[in-house]
Amino acid sequence: MCEQEMILLKKAVIGITYFALLSGFMLASAWAADSIKIGVLLPLTGSNAKSGIIQKKSVLMAADEINAAGGINGKKIEPIIEDTQGKPDAGRGAIEKLITRDNVLLIGGGFSSSVTWATISIAQQKKIAFLVNSASADKITEQDWDYIFRLNQPISEHLETLESFIKKVATDIKSVAIVHANSLKSSSEARKFFKKAGALGLKMVVKESFETGADDFRPLLTRVKAKNPDLLYMVTDDVSDAALLTRHSRELKLNPKLFVGSATGFARPGFTNNAGTASNYVACATLWNASVPYPGAKEYNQKFIAKYNTPPTYHGAQAYAAMQVIADALKRTKVLTPAKVRDALAKTKMTTVFGPVKFISYNKKSRQNKLPTYLVQWIDGKAEIVWPKHLATKKAIYPAPK
Repeated sequence: MCEQEMILLKKAVIGITYFALLSGFMLASAWAADSIKIGVLLPLTGSNAKSGIIQKKSVLMAADEINAAGGINGKKIEPIIEDTQGKPDAGRGAIEKLITRDNVLLIGGGFSSSVTWATISIAQQKKIAFLVNSASADKITEQDWDYIFRLNQPISEHLETLESFIKKVATDIKSVAIVHANSLKSSSEARKFFKKAGALGLKMVVKESFETGADDFRPLLTRVKAKNPDLLYMVTDDVSDAALLTRHSRELKLNPKLFVGSATGFARPGFTNNAGTASNYVACATLWNASVPYPGAKEYNQKFIAKYNTPPTYHGAQAYAAMQVIADALKRTKVLTPAKVRDALAKTKMTTVFGPVKFISYNKKSRQNKLPTYLVQWIDGKAEIVWPKHLATKKAIYPAPK
């Protein structure tokens, strides 16, 4: 190698070393600043915007409370919230920005499974911890990625409590009817229950779809009534559809032993407000309810309603709880680096408004929190937890009165 080439090589090495030191210094400075930056990925526009905005409000509410209580060992927590638009490509762009430009210490959020799946691989590659709080696809925690954690229940477990209730209480149910909105999400939920019903040995007598926004469900429900099912399972994200389905069922004197609605359309207060007394005895499987016996759950629900004049739903509770977990992990992290934060998250053992949190491995999953789901039943205008029994706020009314 000639002398000129040696000089050029030395300059290149010096340049690379300087850049590496500068990058490390910039990252260290960012993590040593007066505030601790937390990236949050949420759908603030698009079809999931309503839930995404509830989660944003919950994140900011939690951050304000954490900072008012002294922050993270004297430092303020600073959520930097990016809109994924509910699109994988937008999600990838958002997480790249959070990591490379904003120098966040870790990432939270993660709403839809498709967007979350597109982003967690980047977090793993960049070695930045990602605490998923809503995306439910099982595969998210089945890759054994050591920087990916999940707070919420995976989709395969969403119907466990309903299944348990049928096995232990509603043991005389033999036949099932399913009616569902003609959307990808509702159709997917209907298929999952169809499989669950088959595994329970229940006979499927009706399985039909409907268009969201219909003004008359009586023709559909008349066909259901003719089959006299023991259980009617209704699936829709739309509260108005849920209320109208229920009212028309009552008008037709369609009287299954158990009415069950999907959580999104049937668990919100707007359902009973629109359905009135027809909502009585309708049950739904859900991931959270303000009556859960966890510290701060009731208070969080009341504060959210007082501030925004609307209930937070389980999506809001997930986001608020994720911030509780993040704050707890950061307080236990002596040296604020992504790897140390990852290690602290892995040792989490606490109770949040969403329930106990401890990241474990089971089946194919790793760093997955294990939580129950709940069966709630509308009784006199209030969604009461009726199963599992040890968490129930009221005894289930079964079979439904005719």
